[in-house]
This record gives sequence, structure tokens and C-alpha cells, in this order.
Amino acid sequence: MKGMIDETTSSRANGTQRRSARNVRYVRIAALLVVALGLNLLVLAIPGSWIAGLRGYGLLGYAAAFGITALANASVVVPVPYPTMIAQLARVMDDALGVAIVGAAGSTIGETTAFAVGRAGRAVIEDTRFGRWLKQQLRSPLRAWLVLFLLSAPPNPFFDVAGLTAGSLGVPFSVFFTATFAGRIIKLLIFAELGRGLL
Repeated sequence: MKGMIDETTSSRANGTQRRSARNVRYVRIAALLVVALGLNLLVLAIPGSWIAGLRGYGLLGYAAAFGITALANASVVVPVPYPTMIAQLARVMDDALGVAIVGAAGSTIGETTAFAVGRAGRAVIEDTRFGRWLKQQLRSPLRAWLVLFLLSAPPNPFFDVAGLTAGSLGVPFSVFFTATFAGRIIKLLIFAELGRGLL
């Protein structure tokens, strides 16, 4: 009889610990999402006239490219129209490559939000054909790098899902960061060149 009571007490304690750990995970995810939403609203509030006013300020323009892309990409799943701001900055700064590289660095740092949410919460990705394919590809570091690169280069809504999945599957941060950075250089260079009117 005593053994049954001990087993029941132990079972209840384990259930309470699991619920507590799950609640902490949910709070972390909710906090990250609130921060991401706030950053999203901040980027949307930046007027185009402010960007045009950076002409002749040198490093301040590059800092703006970094900050805008970092804030915009910190938003998980909520799109922010930052490529048009990069195009404007490239036109104002007359340096498409420099703006693209600095913007790609900011964008990559911003994208680590989705990666961190996935790592912290072991995000559950919907069981879709794309989700299953993505999980399979991200299990190998080389394939993970290639897939993350290919998904980060074009504008597409699937990259946040890829970041969440990469984090939840334990893809090495270096693989995630370098692949995303390389892809974002290409993406932002295209927008920067469009902004300068060269394409």
C-alpha cells in the first residue's frame, strides 16, 4: 500500500515538473514574439524621408542599413518591407555592395531570433510535405547549409520556418549563420542594385 502511495506521489511530482518546464518554455517563446512584434512596429515607423536625409553622412548610412535589417528580420513570421529601405539606402549612399554586406550582417543577426525560438522551445513545425522535407534536409550539416542558403537568398515566407526548424533540430549555429549571411548578401545586393537603377 505504501509503495502505491509513493508511486502516485512521484508520478504527480513528475507531472508537475513537466508542466512547469513547459510553462517556462511558453513564457520564453511569448517574450521573444512580443519583442519581435515591437521591433517590427519600430521598423515600419521609419519614414523614407529619414533615409533620404542620410546622404553625405557616411557611416551613419551603413549603421542604418544594419539596424533596419536587424530589426526587420528579428520579426518571426511577420513580414517587414525592409528591401525597399535597402534600395533607398543604396541609392542615397551610392554603394550597393557595401550596403548589401552590412545589411546582410544585420539581417542574419535578426534571423537568429527564429533560430533562438526554435532552440528554446523546440518549436513544433506543422506536419506538411515542406516541413517533412525541411526536417530531413536539415539533419545533415552540408545539406542544411545548402538549404538555408537557398531559402535565405530569395524573398520568401518559408525562411522563418527554416530558422525555427534549424533551431529545434540543433543545427550548429555556425552553419545557420554562414548560410544565411551568404544568401542575404545575394538578396540584398539585388535590391541595392535595383535601388541604384543598375539592373
